[in-house]
Amino acid sequence: SRLDAMHKQTTKWIRENQTICLEDLRIANMMKQQHLAKHIADASWGEMSRQLHYKAKWYGRTVKETPVFAPTSQTCHICGNKQAEVRDLSVREWTCSSCQTPHDRDWNAAQNIKAMAQ
Repeated sequence: SRLDAMHKQTTKWIRENQTICLEDLRIANMMKQQHLAKHIADASWGEMSRQLHYKAKWYGRTVKETPVFAPTSQTCHICGNKQAEVRDLSVREWTCSSCQTPHDRDWNAAQNIKAMAQ
């Protein structure tokens, strides 16, 4: 049922969007970390990426990926200032020291991924 749900979701994303932007993660390396491995496997990141890539070819869409080590979570999407302390995964919300913009870690990363893919 998980695989069926993933197929439906990836098909929906591909049909509704001309370009899909992904963060290029080294999933195999991340799976070596015991505290992350189960969660990554449960989310099926690799399978989702694989499905998006082949379905994009079928539907004539584009999948773009950010560079592997791009600091998408740490860089303010407003002013571009990099916050080194945000590297710690426990920091979920932060305020840019340069422009004072408050950020949610994941939302900010998504904005940076979108900008890099364009």
